[in-house]
Order: sequence, then C-alpha cells, then structure tokens
Amino acid sequence: MTTTQSAPPTVTSTERVIALVGGYGSGKTEVSVNLALHLRNHRLGVQIADLDVVNPYFRCREARTLMRRHGVRVVVPPGAQVYADLPIVLPEIAGMLHPPEGLVSILDVGGDDVGARVLSSFRPHLLDGGYELWQVVNARRPFSDSVAACLAMQDAIHSSSRLRVTGIVSNTHLMEETTEEIILEGVELARAVALAADVPLRMVAVMEDLADAPRIRTLPEPVLRLRRRMLPPWLTDRENAHDERATAARHIPMAKATPQRFGCGIGGTCHG
Repeated sequence: MTTTQSAPPTVTSTERVIALVGGYGSGKTEVSVNLALHLRNHRLGVQIADLDVVNPYFRCREARTLMRRHGVRVVVPPGAQVYADLPIVLPEIAGMLHPPEGLVSILDVGGDDVGARVLSSFRPHLLDGGYELWQVVNARRPFSDSVAACLAMQDAIHSSSRLRVTGIVSNTHLMEETTEEIILEGVELARAVALAADVPLRMVAVMEDLADAPRIRTLPEPVLRLRRRMLPPWLTDRENAHDERATAARHIPMAKATPQRFGCGIGGTCHG
C-alpha cells in the first residue's frame, strides 16, 4: 500500500511579495531563509530583505553568504553596518515591492507588532502591488501557545502594520527535543488559528530529520523542509563556514550590549 507524500511549498504568479512576521522565538527568520533557498532551488528568482529592526541576533543577514552562493539576492546594509544593532531600513527595499514575474521578494520582519510596524511605511506600495503577510506560529513559545494568544498577536500586527495577515505558517519545535507529536500538536493549533482568522494554513515547517516521519509525510498541507541555518558561531556548519562575519568582526569595535525583547530556546539559543 502506497501513501501520498506532502507536497513542498509553492507560490503562484501573483504571490511575488511575501512578508513573514511572528513572535519572538517563532523561528520566522529560519523559515524565511529556508523558504528563499527552497524557492531558488525550484528555479524561481528570489530576493530577500532583512527588515528585522528589533532583534540584533539571528537575522537573515547572518546567512547572506550562503544565500548568495545559491543565487538569492540579499538586501542588507552595506559594509560594517551589516553588523550594526541599529534600525536600518534601506531604500532598495521599496524597489523590491513590485518585482517582475518570475521573481519573488521575501521580507523577514521583526518580532510581533513592534517589528511589524516597519511595514506600515511600505503600505501604499504593498497595497498597490499586492502582498502576502504570513504569521509564523510556534505553539511551544509564549504568546503563541493558544488560538486566543495567536489572534491577539495578529490583531496587534494588524494595528501596527496596517496590513492584514493573509496566511499562517506552522513552525512548532522545541529545538533538539522536537518530536513528531510536538510538530503535529503545532499543526492542530495552526489549523485552528487559520480557521478562526479565515486565512489558509500555507505550510508546515519541519526540520529535515523529522520531515520523513510517517505522519508528517501524509500531512495535507505543504511541508517546508528546514535545515538549521541560523546558528551561533560555535555551531556554524561547513556550509556557512565561508561567512565573512568572523573576519569583519575583528575590525569592528564591540558595541555595548543593550536589553532586547526576544525569545530563547533550550540551552539559551535564541531565534528571531
């Protein structure tokens, strides 16, 4: 007896601008980077902009060398500013909001309503050209562990960005302790949130070591296979080893640490 396998995510010809939002620790940056690489591997042109002006750690710019090697255009501040924990929004981003056919723009937006506020400045462009705004939900994170909490965050994002969420992404995990049951628990919550918000559940993000688990393979929703890209320096794998971060960092004075609002996973590892 054969079983069908969950399809990978796809985008339509009208879905050319995709912004991802979510609470701290939802994993939206990991989803953003993996989605960019996935779409590029399926022969779509892809460009990604780092719009996280809240969390100075684990931003998609940290994987820019990897993405560029795969043909993804990465829009980040130039020179040493790429490492700055400052709210830098580039003028080039406005040009990404009307991409030609065959090119997809991905916007990795900062956590919850505070980070989503940056989208309000691009609202006229987004409304004119059309957009997708996907809320990443991790059922094992605070403030997104119930339908009510997810909808409250969604309302806050609506108010700050003045844009409507158009889809849900399920990305429930507990780092190395993630199990098939935890992922499926998150899928059920994401389905309930999508139903309550009257938007589709666009995809289920699953780390690649669990993506072939029997009940994951047969999910009706598209499954985005994740490879962990947003790593602390001591866990950087070979594929990210050529990142110029380590070299440039030696020439940049260390900034004074400032308190930030973001979530940390098991073992103190934090994800945007």
